[in-house]
Amino acid sequence: MGYKELADLIFPDAKEISYYEEKYPERNLKEGAIVTRFAPSPTGFMHIGGLYQSLVAKKMAKQTDGIFFVRIEDTDQKREVENGVNEILDSLEYYDLSPDETLGKDCKDIGEYGPYIQSKRKEIYQAYAKNLIEKGLAYPCFCSQDTLNEIRENQEKSKQRTGYYGTWTRCRNMPVDMAIEKIKNGEPYIIRLKSCGNPDKKIKHKDVIKGGIEFPENDQDVVIIKSDGLPTYHFAHIVDDHLMKTNLVIRSDEWVSSVPLHLQLFYMLGFKAPKYAHIAPIMKEENGNKRKISKRKDKEAAVSYYKQAGIPRAAVIEYLMNIANSNFEAWRKGNKDKSIDEFKFEINKMGVSGALFDMTKLLDVSKTVISKYSADEVLNSVLTWANEYDKDLYELLSKDKEYSLKIFGIERGNAKPRKDIAKWSDTKESIIYMFDDKFLNSNIEYDYQKVNDKEEIDNIINKYFEKYFDINDDKQMWFDKMKDLAEELEYAREVKEYKANPDMYKGHIGDISTVIRVKLTGKSNTPDLYEIMQVLGKESIIKRASL
Repeated sequence: MGYKELADLIFPDAKEISYYEEKYPERNLKEGAIVTRFAPSPTGFMHIGGLYQSLVAKKMAKQTDGIFFVRIEDTDQKREVENGVNEILDSLEYYDLSPDETLGKDCKDIGEYGPYIQSKRKEIYQAYAKNLIEKGLAYPCFCSQDTLNEIRENQEKSKQRTGYYGTWTRCRNMPVDMAIEKIKNGEPYIIRLKSCGNPDKKIKHKDVIKGGIEFPENDQDVVIIKSDGLPTYHFAHIVDDHLMKTNLVIRSDEWVSSVPLHLQLFYMLGFKAPKYAHIAPIMKEENGNKRKISKRKDKEAAVSYYKQAGIPRAAVIEYLMNIANSNFEAWRKGNKDKSIDEFKFEINKMGVSGALFDMTKLLDVSKTVISKYSADEVLNSVLTWANEYDKDLYELLSKDKEYSLKIFGIERGNAKPRKDIAKWSDTKESIIYMFDDKFLNSNIEYDYQKVNDKEEIDNIINKYFEKYFDINDDKQMWFDKMKDLAEELEYAREVKEYKANPDMYKGHIGDISTVIRVKLTGKSNTPDLYEIMQVLGKESIIKRASL
């Protein structure tokens, strides 16, 4: 008996690989179009690294008129979590990174190259594994876990490389007749690749991001089909990327060491290998050192964190693009109002070392993004967030939406819009003083900054409301009156006047306005005071002044 009989015994129902080669033809795309993918396992929450990778993949596909697809790699079904697939797809949709092709939420494929979930492609992998067995390039292995442990222990004792290779392979050269007999007797087995590699030889590989890399050839007889009939990651993704016509694999650099094996698999299967781009991980600084952002240690590792915190999706994407391409920040400064889609992403300009995640920088980006929103956009965004995460804030803003809109309209739409909100979860703290029922019943410890003498504070407040306050003043008239008040109370009308002759004055107009600001809001730092007073209205202002 030969390899053909062995292959037929193991996979009696497998189709000829020609069937799949015809079923999945070359894509009808223009030259240079990139076909790439995000291929997550549904084994936990969506990681920020996955979102980062998806952003790069979709950007590369979109700007070359190519295809970005998502393939769910669920062959390790012991680790799969409930609703894991939907969380991945929902996260991509939320961040406007929905793929061109994928498994739909109704479990129907969107695209012609599916199934887009590996557990439904079992027969495809078996067909290609059968083909390898027929050619003598793969074989059944009957080694038990105890036998594999024994091999490993002996390798460690003799200080040799661990693994299933060379003289350590118990089943590699087993006669076909013996293998067939064992299978017929019901002995459990897996399928291994019969590696043709020589570790004394080197392969040279050019990574799109990392550049030239040299590796020893792979000589490990790795498992390609497990005992449950499902493939390992190594084998499955090779077959899938070939049939789905992936021409650029964008993935985490933890897979760099697997490149020799993966290129070998492409070669042994007779496939043309795609290009590889290995993305350095997102890092975090801790105690002066850098480490990978961790699922277990860091709340910001989970994509869901940003939604819960109320950081706008546009800000997250903007920040990730910032750390993905070093020239994006300069582009954004010169193109403040352009869509991020207009930025030409260059994958070969991604950093070779890990990008450092900086929450402070992300929040700065978020402040800038929110500052460009209209009052309507801010209110609607806050209401959407608060309806899920802060019912008290939702009710507060919903009670009088017209008034809420005026609050968010303060210092918006001008040359220097307000930047006091970095995330929607900050909103309550930043605007709560605008609501009388919250402000008048709170126990505020006023911090008047420079002017801290109670008599002087009372004098400023009383003089302003007795002589200068008029809710109908326009902004210039209001400001002029503030200057007059400052002058009357021996404060400089202009800050520069005070700085030129500080001994001549008690302070300057800024100190005067701060006293009034704190009295009316409880805060020394707020958006434009005149606009705040216009929104509060006369009745509210008088109540606050009398506290």
